[in-house]
Amino acid sequence: MSVTEQYASARLDDIRRSGTWFAIRRHFGIEAFGVNAWTGAAGDAVIGEHAETTSGHQELYIVLDGRAEFTVGGETIDAPRGTLVFVRDPEMRRRAVAREDGTTVLAVGAKAGEAFVPQGWEYSADALPLFERGEYARAKELLVEANERYPGFAGILYNLACAEARLGETDAALGHLGEALARLPEMAEYAKTDEDFASIRDDPRFPA
Repeated sequence: MSVTEQYASARLDDIRRSGTWFAIRRHFGIEAFGVNAWTGAAGDAVIGEHAETTSGHQELYIVLDGRAEFTVGGETIDAPRGTLVFVRDPEMRRRAVAREDGTTVLAVGAKAGEAFVPQGWEYSADALPLFERGEYARAKELLVEANERYPGFAGILYNLACAEARLGETDAALGHLGEALARLPEMAEYAKTDEDFASIRDDPRFPA
């Protein structure tokens, strides 16, 4: 890696990785736009299905390695290495599935006409590998810190509720889940079948 006050350079392998996510923006301390990368094996969702309704971001995706299949607004795009896919409309749903092992997709985004503000999901994502290892208490610690730093982000609140449910903290889990769904109602579909909520699904307050 090369660093001066004016510029910095790094190889992708130098970037801190959390699961399949390369935290590029945070690595360089970029403040003008969001930029991250995801990698995966054939069949993996390298870009999860989502829209940018809350952030208002326009996004450009670049396939750095391998081959991906994008679905944007219901249309399918074959995307071998070197393909660029630009989603102008933040409300348009999009996803990308790896069609070859080692597929890596770079995503760049920001809201047109406004100063960039980092999204809370970047800090929420740090907790996801902890869920996979069953380290729910540590995951909760990170998510509480993220929520204090970036209050009101639905993804942070949702994952915090997941950690609390895993820890048997029913009242807190239901409270944070309710806050998350108030901000992003579409997440209710995930909550219905999310195994993290198995311990609270029979609570009479859960359906509401």
